[in-house]
Amino acid sequence: MKKISFVLILFVAIPCFIQAQEKFTDYSDSVPDNVLFERQWSLGAMLHSNGWGLKFRKGYNLTALKQFMWELEWSTYKSAKEVKVVNPYYSDSRPFIFGKLNYVSFLRGGVGVNYIFNRKPYWGGVQVSGLLYGGLSIGITKPAYVFVAYPTIGNNYELREQKYSADINPDYIYGRGSFLAGILELNFFPGLYAKTGLDFEFGSKNKMISSLEAGATLDYSPIGIPIMALNPKQNFFLTVYVSAMFGKRYNR
Repeated sequence: MKKISFVLILFVAIPCFIQAQEKFTDYSDSVPDNVLFERQWSLGAMLHSNGWGLKFRKGYNLTALKQFMWELEWSTYKSAKEVKVVNPYYSDSRPFIFGKLNYVSFLRGGVGVNYIFNRKPYWGGVQVSGLLYGGLSIGITKPAYVFVAYPTIGNNYELREQKYSADINPDYIYGRGSFLAGILELNFFPGLYAKTGLDFEFGSKNKMISSLEAGATLDYSPIGIPIMALNPKQNFFLTVYVSAMFGKRYNR
C-alpha cells in the first residue's frame, strides 16, 4: 500500500516539477528551427549594371506566405557612356572620365511585400520568394573635379583643381581631381523608385537568413539629373542587380 501511495505521489509530483521548470527556463535558444518566426532583418551588398550599393531590410509576417518589409538602400550610378582616359601629353597624368559632370548616387527608402512561393523543408533546401517594392528616391550629385595644367614660363605648367566643364580644352586636363573635391556642392533630386525581383534563400537554419536576390530597379526623377556633358539630363534610371543578403529571424 505504501508503494502504491509513493508511486501516486511521484505520478503527480513529476509533471508539476517539469511544468515549474518550464516556467523558469529560457527557451529562446532552443526553439525548434522549423517554426514560423514572426519578424526578421537583413543586411546586404549588391552589384548592378551601373554600379554597386548597400541595403538594410526589416519586416514581419502578414501570413504564412506573405511578408511586409521596409528597406533603406544606397546605390551608386554611372552612365553607360563613361570612358576612362589618360592624357598622353603628360607622362605622370592620372586617368579621368572624359565628359563626366557629376558623380551620382541614389538613397532609397520604401516598403514592399515578399511573396513566398515555397518554404524550405526542415532538412534544408531553397526557399523562393517574389518581391515588389516602391517608395521615395533621392538622387545625389557631386560635381566631378579635374586637375588642369596651365602653362607657365618655359616648358613648365601649374596644376589647378577645378570643376569639369565642356569648355575646358581636353589637351590641358592632367587628370581626375581629389576624392573630396566638390563634397560641399552636393545637389539633391527627389523622386520615386520601384523594384521587383526574386529571392533565393539557402541553408537549413530557418533562424538565419542567407540568400541571393536578383531583380531590377527603376528610379524616376521629375528634375533631370546631369551626368555627362553634351548629353541630355536623365529622368529615368533602370538597373539590373544581384545582391547577397544575411540576417536573422526572431519573435517578439
